[in-house]
Amino acid sequence: MNSIKNVPARVLNRRPGHSLEAEREQFDKTQAISISKAINTQEAPVKEKHARRIILGTHHEKGAFTFWSYAIGLPLPSSSILSWKFCHVLHKVLRDGHPNVLHDCQRYRSNIREIGELWGHLHDRYGQLVNVYTKLLLTKISFHLKHPQFPAGLEVTDEVLEKAAGTDINDIFQLTVEMFDYMDCELKLSESVFRQLNTAIAVSQMSSGQCRLAPLIQVIQDCSHLYHYTVKLMFRLHSCLPADTLQGHRDRFHEQFHSLRNFFRRASDMLYFKRLIQIPRLPEGPPNFLRASALAEHIKPVVVIPEEAPEDEEPENLIEISTGPPAGEPVVVADLFDQTFGPPNGSMKDDRDLQIETLKREVETLRAELEKIKLEAQRYVSQLKGQVNALEAELEEQRKQKQKALVDNEQLRHELAQLRAAQLEGERNQGLREEAEKKASVTEARYTKLKEQHSKLIATHAELLRKNADTAKQLTAKQQNQEEVARVKEQLVFQMEQVKRESEMKLEEQSDQLEKLRRELEAKSGELVRVQQDLSRTEQSGSELSSRLDVLSAEKEALSSAVRQQEADLQAAQSLVQEKEAALGQEQQRHSQERAELQGLLADKESREQGLQQRLLDEQFEVLRRSAAEAERILQDAVGKLDDPLHLRCTSSPDYLVSRAQVALDAVSALETGHAQYLTSRSDASALVAALTQFSHLAADTIINGSATSHLAPTDPADRLIDACRDCGARALELVGQLQERQAVQQAQPDRVRSPLQAILQLGQELKPKSLDVRQEELGALVDKEMAATSSAIEEAVRRIEDMMNQARHASSGVKLEVNERILKSCTDLMKAIRLLVTTSTSLQKEIVESGRGAATQQEFYAKNSRWTEGLISASKAVGWGATQLVESADKVVLHTGKYEELIVCSHEIAASTAQLVAASKVKANKDSRHLSRLQECSRTVNVMAANVVASTKSGQEQIEDRDTMDFSGMSLIKLKKQEMETQVRVLELEKTLEAERVRLGELRKQHYALAVGVGTPGEEEPGQPGTAPHSGTSRKPPLAQKPGVVPRQDHQLDKKDGVCPTQLTNS
Repeated sequence: MNSIKNVPARVLNRRPGHSLEAEREQFDKTQAISISKAINTQEAPVKEKHARRIILGTHHEKGAFTFWSYAIGLPLPSSSILSWKFCHVLHKVLRDGHPNVLHDCQRYRSNIREIGELWGHLHDRYGQLVNVYTKLLLTKISFHLKHPQFPAGLEVTDEVLEKAAGTDINDIFQLTVEMFDYMDCELKLSESVFRQLNTAIAVSQMSSGQCRLAPLIQVIQDCSHLYHYTVKLMFRLHSCLPADTLQGHRDRFHEQFHSLRNFFRRASDMLYFKRLIQIPRLPEGPPNFLRASALAEHIKPVVVIPEEAPEDEEPENLIEISTGPPAGEPVVVADLFDQTFGPPNGSMKDDRDLQIETLKREVETLRAELEKIKLEAQRYVSQLKGQVNALEAELEEQRKQKQKALVDNEQLRHELAQLRAAQLEGERNQGLREEAEKKASVTEARYTKLKEQHSKLIATHAELLRKNADTAKQLTAKQQNQEEVARVKEQLVFQMEQVKRESEMKLEEQSDQLEKLRRELEAKSGELVRVQQDLSRTEQSGSELSSRLDVLSAEKEALSSAVRQQEADLQAAQSLVQEKEAALGQEQQRHSQERAELQGLLADKESREQGLQQRLLDEQFEVLRRSAAEAERILQDAVGKLDDPLHLRCTSSPDYLVSRAQVALDAVSALETGHAQYLTSRSDASALVAALTQFSHLAADTIINGSATSHLAPTDPADRLIDACRDCGARALELVGQLQERQAVQQAQPDRVRSPLQAILQLGQELKPKSLDVRQEELGALVDKEMAATSSAIEEAVRRIEDMMNQARHASSGVKLEVNERILKSCTDLMKAIRLLVTTSTSLQKEIVESGRGAATQQEFYAKNSRWTEGLISASKAVGWGATQLVESADKVVLHTGKYEELIVCSHEIAASTAQLVAASKVKANKDSRHLSRLQECSRTVNVMAANVVASTKSGQEQIEDRDTMDFSGMSLIKLKKQEMETQVRVLELEKTLEAERVRLGELRKQHYALAVGVGTPGEEEPGQPGTAPHSGTSRKPPLAQKPGVVPRQDHQLDKKDGVCPTQLTNS
């Protein structure tokens, strides 16, 4: 290679000062590019090469200052995916970055916590994962700052673990608890990720699934180390503390063990992890910490990350120079000097500059080849290291087996010592057996003596019986002596029985003791035989263990020789690698020429394909733009209808508005799908164009019908509906405007139109008449049911009035009996008139149905005339409710627990209810109908009977009330004046209270009328129709204990004398 002789003076003057600045600028630029490419809003996993550059940057500057300076400016609160990728990159930087990264991250703990809390309050799938991930990162930073012996990668030797735990049992206990908390955070993140994958039915090969699964690689690495350290610490705790004290630790470890084993099993089954990480398998059950030898059975889980070929670096921006490179050579990046300060004076470069550039290109080419050779060598070395590690693992396994064998041998020696002690115990038991035999012989001798005494007692008993018989024969003459003899006899018999029982009990105790001693002697003999057998077996197992130890020693020697052989093979493999490298260099030189020719042909083909592809993209976008323009015109026309005065005469129903809004919402979903497909492949816009066309027509239809529906709605809902239609139109126009611009298509969000459409749908649901909750096919059955219920309620009311009349005759007398009978008689007459009215109304209703239904069925007639049917239902409910209330009020008046005014109000209410029933029946009846004439006559009769109830009630009230005559004889002028003033004050107070109650009554009537209109208004085809049927889901008191809708009476219909008017009540 030619040397550079004459370097230009300007290069020598500028290069030293510029080198450090350029290197720093290039480093910052590289880090910024890597961070922006690694942490973005695309739902795809972080690329390893970008994360590797960031980690190398932390080692280059010995900290994470540059990383945080760029990361703190990322818009993390705006995107949950961006925050998720930030947490993933930060986890990798903490694990593999420079050790000073931990202290740099400590300064930004508040930022990490704020991001987690922000996304934790939002209902976002990635946001919930970010909340869990930030808690894990904060726990990781706190743990490693508190325990600097553990690096962020958690890879330490057992000696370092022993040193970090220390000798104080309290420190070991606390360190174990902190590791449990650390493991809980790791496992909680994995469970959250798997839970979202299950609910989203995602697979590991999809980009969305890989984006969630990628951070679990670091979680697997952390969990493998934490599991090994907790096992070590738990065995150490159990060696120092009793088992009961550590019961909570064992329960927590077992729970974490099963969760970790399930996590490893599920992860190992996924294809995504199989090529990225080798996941260890945990044993079937957790270690037994109560057995110290179980520590030798524990195998440390080892996570292996396979070495992958380096990914191709993305090309940087190329800078052209004035003199192009020779044909066949690739274009290279210009000199950093020229990038910063521009080309030298003059438009042409001299020979020395060209020579410098040629040398630089050669150096770069050689450097690239050297890097490839180094990477290939590293790959071979890593494979060989993997084999060496596998052999070392096998050797470690053999050592553990040897240790386990030594422990088992020690246990057997201990058992042998116990057996020898048991043998000595058996000898002592032999002596005890001889003593027991002696005791048995003595006991048997005592038994023979007791038997002799028992026979003597029996003989004595027989003698006493004979004497007793002789004495009884001799003393039969004297009664007193006989009694004395009887007492003596009883005493003797009792004494004999007592002596007999005592002898029998002693005999049984002696026999039981003898039997017990015999059983103990037999048990000791059997135990001695078993101990002798166990001792012989133990001696045999000891000899087998010694032979097994000899075999293990021979295997150890064989393994050592195998390791030496592997080392020799490694050296041979290294020499083979060097030979392969030389052959590879020659092969690369031969293929470089062929590659240049193929690259030229490939470039021509790619240029042609790119031209065709660009033309196709332009045509598809033009189709999309024209469709969006047409959709914009349609939407603008619909939005213009909102302010068009001619459109005020147009009306629509809430039902139709709800149907159009629902279809428009479905069109939004289709539009989102088409937009996503177009962003994925812009060469096909057919799905998006079709969805956009359908959406524009449906959205415009929804806006126009929303405006038409607002013309019949109350003021407040109408204003909200118009605002929702304007918002929908504005967002839809914004969306189609974005679809007309090539740069804005990516930012278009069809989902923004969904919220105003949902608002229109909700308002339409609110404006729908509540009576439509009853299905129309049920109206016919409901009419018959309510009419029958009304008749039953009236029958029940008549029966109850008769019962009350009978009770009043027995319970009262005089004036009270006369008043009660008069009131109850008028109520009975009213009930009979109402019953006749309901019967006539039912006949008229059947006549209307038969004359109006034609060929249709009765159910179809009711469904067709639903408003009229609902009026009948409401009127019948009102009559039945009024009858029930009248009976209850009369019952209270008779029992002197109610007010007479309640009875008067109920009478007025029944009169209004019957008027409503007559009006509801009169709507569709023929004016010449005979049943209609009878119904009107019955209505007049009901009014007369109601007036009779009011009159009898008022007369009875006046008759019963005591009216004291005023006595002014003993009052002076001053007292009279004082009483007059007090009476005036009382009159003013009562007038004020009366005025307030009248105002309240007016407000109640207004609110009642508004609720009645909201429940249902008669249609134009059925004017004057009564109120609608109540909500079908309303609870009932048996029978008809609630009051349905009643048509309100006008103010001129009020009874001026009592100031009471029935009001319309509706079911809420």
